[in-house]
Amino acid sequence: MESLAQLEALCERLYNSQDSVERAHAENTLKCFSVNTDYISQCQFILDNALTPYALMLASSSLLKQVTEHSLALQLRLDISNSCSQSTCVFAIYAFHVCVSLITYVLVLMFCSVGNYLINYLAKRGPELQSFVTASLIQLLCRLTKFGWFDDDRFRDLVKESTNFLSQATSDHYAIGLKILNQLVSEMNQRQSAVASRLQELALSLCLKCLSFDFVGTSIDESSEEFGTVQIPSAWRPVLEDPSTLQIFFDYYAITEAPLSKEALECLVRLASVRRSLFTNDAARSKFLAHLMTGTKEILQTGQGLADHDNYHEYCRLLGRFRVNYQLVFMASTFGSQLQTVVCLLDLIHLSELVNVEGYSDWIQLVAEFTLKSLQSWQWASSSVYYLLGLWSRLVTSVPYLKGDAPSLLDEFVPKITEGFITSRFNSVQAGFPDDLSDNPLDNVELLQDQLDCFPYLCRFQYENSGLYIINTMEPILQSYTERARMQTGDKSEISVIEAKLAWIVHIIAAIVKIKQCTGCSLESQEVLDAELSARVLQLINVTDSGLHSQRYCELSKQRLDRAILTFFQHFRKSYVGDQAMHSSKLYARLSELLGLHDHLLLLNVIVGKIATNLKCYTESQEVIDHTLSLFLELASGLESTPDSMFRTDAVKCALIGLMRDLRGIAMATNSRRTYGLLFDWLYPAHMPLLLKGISHWTDTPEVTTPLLKFMAEFVLNKAQRLTFDSSSPNGILLFREVSKLIVAYGSRVLSLPNAADIYAYKYKGMWICFTILARALAGNYVNFGVFELYGDRALSDALDIALKMTLSIPLADILAFRKLTKAYFAFLEVLFSSHITFILNLNTNTFMHIVGSLESGLKGLDTNISSQCAAAVDNLAAFYFNNITMGEAPTSPAAINLARHIVECPTLFPEVFSDLKAQILASQPVDQHQRLSVCFDKLMADVARSLDSKNRDKFTQNLTEVQHGVSFVGPA
Repeated sequence: MESLAQLEALCERLYNSQDSVERAHAENTLKCFSVNTDYISQCQFILDNALTPYALMLASSSLLKQVTEHSLALQLRLDISNSCSQSTCVFAIYAFHVCVSLITYVLVLMFCSVGNYLINYLAKRGPELQSFVTASLIQLLCRLTKFGWFDDDRFRDLVKESTNFLSQATSDHYAIGLKILNQLVSEMNQRQSAVASRLQELALSLCLKCLSFDFVGTSIDESSEEFGTVQIPSAWRPVLEDPSTLQIFFDYYAITEAPLSKEALECLVRLASVRRSLFTNDAARSKFLAHLMTGTKEILQTGQGLADHDNYHEYCRLLGRFRVNYQLVFMASTFGSQLQTVVCLLDLIHLSELVNVEGYSDWIQLVAEFTLKSLQSWQWASSSVYYLLGLWSRLVTSVPYLKGDAPSLLDEFVPKITEGFITSRFNSVQAGFPDDLSDNPLDNVELLQDQLDCFPYLCRFQYENSGLYIINTMEPILQSYTERARMQTGDKSEISVIEAKLAWIVHIIAAIVKIKQCTGCSLESQEVLDAELSARVLQLINVTDSGLHSQRYCELSKQRLDRAILTFFQHFRKSYVGDQAMHSSKLYARLSELLGLHDHLLLLNVIVGKIATNLKCYTESQEVIDHTLSLFLELASGLESTPDSMFRTDAVKCALIGLMRDLRGIAMATNSRRTYGLLFDWLYPAHMPLLLKGISHWTDTPEVTTPLLKFMAEFVLNKAQRLTFDSSSPNGILLFREVSKLIVAYGSRVLSLPNAADIYAYKYKGMWICFTILARALAGNYVNFGVFELYGDRALSDALDIALKMTLSIPLADILAFRKLTKAYFAFLEVLFSSHITFILNLNTNTFMHIVGSLESGLKGLDTNISSQCAAAVDNLAAFYFNNITMGEAPTSPAAINLARHIVECPTLFPEVFSDLKAQILASQPVDQHQRLSVCFDKLMADVARSLDSKNRDKFTQNLTEVQHGVSFVGPA
């Protein structure tokens, strides 16, 4: 080349020219760089001296092609692949943010054999390069790294042993990011450096991405900032238990400003949500929690960074995460003079005693003050209050689990927060809202729901005091509103403010009536207080549609008030109307004294009267009309009241099919706890009898039963942890009871039907959907199945019994012949052997052997998912046998005794599998390879102890892999 400038011009024509002839000429001229190894040094010269991105791209792509398509000399490859550990770490942090592929980043970071030149080049010029040039250079580095593996036995061994590559690699990324971040934090405390600052940002972002990774494949909803427990792999344990880990993020938050400080808080939010089982023991977990609380307390004491809205919101989220993974007593105990032992069950903590709570007292006081200030700053912190109220609601609901005399201090702070919330709502009304209706919680249903979901728990914590406060607050406002009804004219703005305040109070009362859980008072006194509050709302109804107010239906504030009343009716009906009325004698006794309403039928007349008034007067308000009709639809009976004699009609059939398909679509769209809760509350208990009625009357009609059963299969699926009920809620148990009723009703009827020509459509399809329903319900982790046996409830037993009868009614050949039936059947068996193996073992021997024999058929199939499920079932059975019979002195439990009986009656259940398999494999191989294979088999049990712990299983797996490789190397005879 005559000059570098000419080369840059040719490169620009190569990549940018619209003339094909001109591009072809440039390509032919520059081809030498990618085909002749003598030009490698010239490519380096271009990288060092060229100014245009197209020349740099030529050099990078040419080197990539040289490395890929030419067999370079070993020494040349080794020269290119000189390692540089420290530079690699710096480059890896940068590479993560410019690589298009995560895999590329993993390769670069995991295998640190990259050229000094390219690493230093990227570290020096990376920020100024075009993205396509950077990507090409990174691709070149990764290609060199990959080829380097084949020149170094260490890398080959590393690849072979990386059985848990992704989680381990991400852990390494996180550890490296933390290390660099820690070093740079120290540096920035001493001096300012633009380069250090940029690397610091990248290291922090890397840590956040690692903490946000979906390790268990739960399909996190990225459109929402809510997430459940962070399922960090066990390999991260040393990093998470290291006290410096949390401190790095607190330090970084202290020395930076938004938006970087917000990312530090985001990391802390995720660290506060790590799974309980990750920690080595309770002491390690309590130290982690103590550190977390100390850091949040220091932020509250200094107010560092909380003037920024994003920081403020993220900090509220951080406090809100305490309600997910940590209970009140555990937090109190961590600041005592001595850490106590805790016993953990699922995600709840049960403690035997409390200890000194001096540090906890300071923390809870600061959080209370912070919450009150947040409530007062309603315009600025409205979207953040939700997390704080969630924290306090979790604290008060955990009070029944407290044992001992140590004070929780909630009696002091919760009433203040309750009053502060109501006062802040009134202040927001007094100040007024912008014209944008989405900013007014009374018009924004989702925002209103967020604010009121948690508040009732605070009110019911000391219900006598909070109920009296609400009544005393409402009385003068209601009196003022009543006086203005008698006037012929009035100040519209003043009346609007009164109506807005009343709307807030009615919404609060509605939310309280919806939640019947309380702490500190009896059920009778609770119902009396509910009656006192409800009576005020019912008195308000007589005022809203009288006098001057009867002329204000076009006013937005009046519409908001009437919609609040409709919401109250909806919640009150669910708690105290219909089947619930018989349990509410104290409420109606008090309502009779106050208003003369002595039963729920009289109250229904009031509700119907309000519905009629709204339909007559709100002809111009679509929102009120829709809300009113929704309430009327809940009250009115539909398919549900159709007589049995008319239920088997085409009209009912079509309506039921359409309804079930629509419900299934709605259920599939509920991907969060809140939206699923709305659907659940609507269906249960009011409409669940319709499903049972439909399945009972239309069992012989697959057109009806299939969409109905498919809806139930979707309804019980706990995807994205949407079926997460409150700790004291029985909803999970109630849902399974409905599932049991449905399965028993369908199974008992379909088994009595004669076989049809198309038996799959007529019977098998409904049966495999039933298996799917049960498998999902049994594995959903939202039901404590021990409750059923404890209280003599046969819901679980009946469901399993009828499911077993359905499985036995299907020939094994048919099970294996229909793909969907096969998948559902073995998925169901996997759950049974995993969580309900005693049910299997208590069967008679013939039935037991039939089920185990079907597992053998599944193991021999070609579908890897099915064979894996069968293997898991066999593993659970073998583990039970090993733990209760092989290692036990004598079987004592009924299940173990039954298994021993099955073994006696069928001694070939656990044959000498290893010996038979060894002989079979040896017989299939050439004679000259028998000795080699025998050595491989002898190594199978090397260093394997007689236990089922995870380390021992891993050792056996490693040995088995070596045997497999040995067999594969020999090949078939």
